[in-house]
Amino acid sequence: MDSQPLYDLAPLAQVMLLGTMIALGPLAWVAWRNRGGNRGRRLQALTVLTLFLTFDLVLFGAFTRLTDSGLGCPDWPGCYGSASPVGARADIAAAQQAMPTGPVTHGKAWVEMIHRYLATGVGVLIIVLTVSAWVQWRRARAGGGAQRPVMGPWLPTFTLVWVCLQGAFGALTVTMKLFPAIVTLHLVGGLVLLALLCVQAVRHTQAARGVQPAVLAAPMRMGVFVTGALVALQIVLGGWVSTNYAVLACTAFPTCQGSWWPVMDFAQGFQIWRPLGLLQDGSHISFAGLTAIHYAHRLMAYAVLLALAWLAWRLHRAAALRVQARWLAGLALLQLATGLSNVVLGWPLLAAVLHTGGAAALVVVLTWTAASSRTARTPLESLAPSRASRVSA
Repeated sequence: MDSQPLYDLAPLAQVMLLGTMIALGPLAWVAWRNRGGNRGRRLQALTVLTLFLTFDLVLFGAFTRLTDSGLGCPDWPGCYGSASPVGARADIAAAQQAMPTGPVTHGKAWVEMIHRYLATGVGVLIIVLTVSAWVQWRRARAGGGAQRPVMGPWLPTFTLVWVCLQGAFGALTVTMKLFPAIVTLHLVGGLVLLALLCVQAVRHTQAARGVQPAVLAAPMRMGVFVTGALVALQIVLGGWVSTNYAVLACTAFPTCQGSWWPVMDFAQGFQIWRPLGLLQDGSHISFAGLTAIHYAHRLMAYAVLLALAWLAWRLHRAAALRVQARWLAGLALLQLATGLSNVVLGWPLLAAVLHTGGAAALVVVLTWTAASSRTARTPLESLAPSRASRVSA
């Protein structure tokens, strides 16, 4: 395993071909379901479906990380220079025999490669969305603007650039041996990708249904963004907990290690640029450092839950945003339940995956809320009933 180059581009074309074949399924489904619709309706359906598949990819990425399959294939983009674990079975068997519980096993190799295939498929779908946006924009310009597109091509283009950057972080996750900062950035990048796709899905859906954004008073709309910022910070902290394997530093609730303020070393815990389990000087991170990572996430969770409860309550008073309010309330309860389960039940796989999924869903719902609303121009306008959208992303 040590002699295997970290980058082996020989199987790149085959991996991309497999990703393209995966993408053909959703493309064919959208074309068949919307065969009688116009281009805008097909683009809207494809955007929503790509958002859904990207959400699934984030969940599978969490499963890959939580089953310790991130190094199931020690090189990138293939597996021991092959496009699948089938061609690498001899190398995998040798690595597994040398270290039976190590990072490389047949099962972990398949989990890792399936994640790469799915990521490539999502990338192909985003390429199609970007090309479609440019084609639509050029046709609108050629037609004198008679059929103005829902949005310009710049947001889809930025999304394509972002997914390429996300792929680069996926490669670094493997080649830098699960470097905590890189793995955390890879998780955050996936959630940013969800937000970018959600904005596009909301705009296309509003245009397809002919509805206008909900009208919110400026303080209320600011509350959406502040809550979103708190959730984003909490996700970064949660990613740092997971990638440093600090979940079990506290195994009780509400106290930790029998104390309301356990022994913690924040300087070690939040030393960012270092290998997994080590500090920059090569020494091992202390248990107090891991405790600091865990407890910072727990303390932030209290503030985030309060913010989500307040926002759900306020949004429920706006008829057009009650669906989002109910989603926020339900997801806050899910995060509380799965977070507690991770602590007191010893980090079960199902609860851990659902906890990541709940965080991803919060990003989608908060983005959905922001994208499907606008600030009231006058105080009176915020009190008037609005034919605002109840958009389903």
